[in-house]
Amino acid sequence: MSVRIIAIINQKGGVGKTTTTANLTYALAKVGKKVTVIDFDPQGHLAISLGLFSKQHVGIDAVMLGEASLEEVIIPVRENLQLVPAGTKLQDIELLNDGGVQRGDLLRKALSNSLQDQDFVFIDCPPSSGLLVANVLFATEEILIPMASDFMALQGLSHLMETIRKFEKVLKKTYKTQLVISRYTASRRLSKEVVAKLQHYFPKQILATVIRETALLAECPSFGKTILEYRPSSPSARDFHDLASDFLIGKVM
Repeated sequence: MSVRIIAIINQKGGVGKTTTTANLTYALAKVGKKVTVIDFDPQGHLAISLGLFSKQHVGIDAVMLGEASLEEVIIPVRENLQLVPAGTKLQDIELLNDGGVQRGDLLRKALSNSLQDQDFVFIDCPPSSGLLVANVLFATEEILIPMASDFMALQGLSHLMETIRKFEKVLKKTYKTQLVISRYTASRRLSKEVVAKLQHYFPKQILATVIRETALLAECPSFGKTILEYRPSSPSARDFHDLASDFLIGKVM
C-alpha cells in the first residue's frame, strides 16, 4: 500500500490545527505507525511543538526550490516520527510570480516517489488560501479539518469547502475529507450546537473523539513536547490517543 498523504487544513487561525497535527502524529507514531510530518506554515510552529526551536534548518522550502533533496532535510524527532521543517524561504514561495500553473505543483513534485517506507505523511498547512495551500491541494488526496466549536469557525468552514470544491473540479478528483472537533467545551451550549450543525452537514465525516479545550494543550509547545509526553495521564492525552484510534479504524460520529 502506498503512503497516505493527509493535509491538515483550515484557513481560519486559532482552531487547533498545529496542536492537532503534533499530537495526532505522535499518537500514531506511538502505536507503531511510521509518520512524516511537514511543517508547511512559514511561522514554523509545528517544529517548535515537536522540540525544534531553531528556525535555521533547511526545510521543505529548499526541496520545492530544487536546492535540496527531501532526504537531506528530514529530521527524526521521535521514534517512528520524522519532521520536515518549513525552512526560512517558505514564505517566498507564496510570493512566486514566475512559472504559471507549475507554481502550484512544486510540493507534489517534491514528494513524488519519496517516503514510500512511511505509513502517513501529514502536512500542517498555513491559515491562508494562497499558493502554499494550492500546493498542498495538488499534492494530497486526503484532508483533515480541525474545527473549533464556535460560530466563527463554522463560518470559516464554508469558505474552505468552496476552495476544496474548486480544486476538485479543476483537478478532477474527490478528496477524502474528515473533520476533527477541537477546543471543545462540553459546558457551553454553543459547542454542542456547532457540533450538531456539523453532523447535519457532514454526516459520517467527523471523527468520533472530540478534543476538549484545556490549558495543558497550550502549555505543551513551550516545552517542545506533545500532550502525551507532557501530561501522559491527562484527559487531553487520552483524547489524542482515542483520536488516533478513530483515524486508523475510521470511527466517526
